[in-house]
Amino acid sequence: MKRLSHIFIIALSLSLIFVLTACNSSTVITTDAPNSTPAAEAAPAAETPSLEQTSFKLGHLNSTAHLLAFVAQEEGFFEEEGLNAELLLFSSSGEMVQGLNSGSLDAALIGSVPTITFQSQGNPITIFGGAMTNGHGYVIKPEFTEGLDDWDITILRGRNVASVKNSVQDLELLMLLDEAGLVPGEDVNVVYFDSQKDAYNALQGAEIDAASVYSPYASLAQSQGYEVIYYCSEEELFHNQPCCRQVAPTQALLDKPNTYTAFERALIKAYKFSQENQDKTIADVKKYIDIEDELLRTEIYGGYSFSVPDPDRIATAELKEKVVEFGYTEDYDIDMLYNTDIYKNALDSILDEYPDDAVYKELVVRFEESN
Repeated sequence: MKRLSHIFIIALSLSLIFVLTACNSSTVITTDAPNSTPAAEAAPAAETPSLEQTSFKLGHLNSTAHLLAFVAQEEGFFEEEGLNAELLLFSSSGEMVQGLNSGSLDAALIGSVPTITFQSQGNPITIFGGAMTNGHGYVIKPEFTEGLDDWDITILRGRNVASVKNSVQDLELLMLLDEAGLVPGEDVNVVYFDSQKDAYNALQGAEIDAASVYSPYASLAQSQGYEVIYYCSEEELFHNQPCCRQVAPTQALLDKPNTYTAFERALIKAYKFSQENQDKTIADVKKYIDIEDELLRTEIYGGYSFSVPDPDRIATAELKEKVVEFGYTEDYDIDMLYNTDIYKNALDSILDEYPDDAVYKELVVRFEESN
């Protein structure tokens, strides 16, 4: 009887040790997870990889094309991803490439054509996402359309046209002139300026008849009485024409993948926000592009441009062939300077958190088709 009692006491002691050990383990888990809820109520949280750096300097232009960055900043998505982002305004793509090369910028939103030409010249910069598709065109003074019900690119015959060299707007102009059988320098006098702002402002002088535009200058031009010759979104040649791209130093993308993934996650969240909150998106953009709300609404939601963070590698590679064909640069292997992994990893991680979200699922389909 004493032997049985002894065995019972030993068994009871072992049971108590097991229970105490289990309770102690639960306490450790709870301590490591601040603001946690009981296990039965909380979904398992994915580990967030540590960022290689938290400061992030982003270059942009005075364009609604870069609204994803504006929204990400104003709605706190950069901060939510652990980034202390600083948005810096530049007047040209060349200035931003210099910033990337010098290390004063971590990324920049740069037009597709200048990005391609700078890459071909040996600048160590890589495309890792998108910013806007389409969004360009040309406008003309109203006296040249007086009495006309309709017009096309041939209205530029004999005119002085302000454009920006090494820009997607200029390439589109050359492509349309070529299709119409018009020769630049002979049938149309193209005058080049350093920036889109300068090209547009030249319309105020008597020497310039028409000018290139990107968002929001088309709507601004119409509000000031100019006529739109064409929007690229309405031209068959320019279906899904990639405009501004997300560009970063090639080595930085390799050295700091977690930082750039966090940046991309913020832009993806901004895209979703812009699709579901038009009025607030317009208010966010207005802090950077101070024009009338209705002009912003037309540029952002009027169907002339689409601000999507997808890298659009296939469309950009096709555009590169046109850049080479029209003599902007020598050919090169663009795939060596295209990184789609950052975007894919960012999108996959967000979809893991929100597997049923329709906007994020649509981005997955787009990525599979476009890259």
